[in-house]
Amino acid sequence: MSDRDGPTVDEDVAPLTQATVDELADEYGREEPFDLVEREHTETLPRAFAAGEYGRRDAEWVVQWYYRRRSIPDAERRRAEERFLDNDYEEMVDAITGAAAATDREGKLRALTRLTGVDIAVASAFLAFTHPEEYVAVGGREWRALRAAGELAEPYPASLTAAAYGRYLDAVTAVARRVDRDLWTVYRALWRIGA
Repeated sequence: MSDRDGPTVDEDVAPLTQATVDELADEYGREEPFDLVEREHTETLPRAFAAGEYGRRDAEWVVQWYYRRRSIPDAERRRAEERFLDNDYEEMVDAITGAAAATDREGKLRALTRLTGVDIAVASAFLAFTHPEEYVAVGGREWRALRAAGELAEPYPASLTAAAYGRYLDAVTAVARRVDRDLWTVYRALWRIGA
């Protein structure tokens, strides 16, 4: 699926300072319709996934969250979401459990991408809701914002790989450390840069 996450980010983006990140993250809270439900899910889903106390709808919500906030035609979005529903429940549980048990990012991504309808980008969304202190989702919009802010040199790849996601995540993590904010706060700021 192509990534149509909105317009091209203006190349004249302010550096990602603590004040800029805070301002953009606050704007995210005021302007983005998913903010409240994201906050709730970053509180509840990590515990539910870790304890194995989740159902198909919890996992399906992650896939829907990923696609419904992006500029993807409705029919294409529905097909993507329906592909995920083709997974057997036990296979879905095994993939999520396997990702939790993996000790490295590549192993986590490999476990999740075994599922029908889960590519690296959607797997990154699962990681963002299973380990929000360590991972954030990736898409063209966020990537372009990070690049426009001078934090990532390469353009969004035509085909997202685990290695490319790793470079993106490393860049987001470096910003988070530098501005002393958590990954989700930086993620929210990047999303608003692309608005």
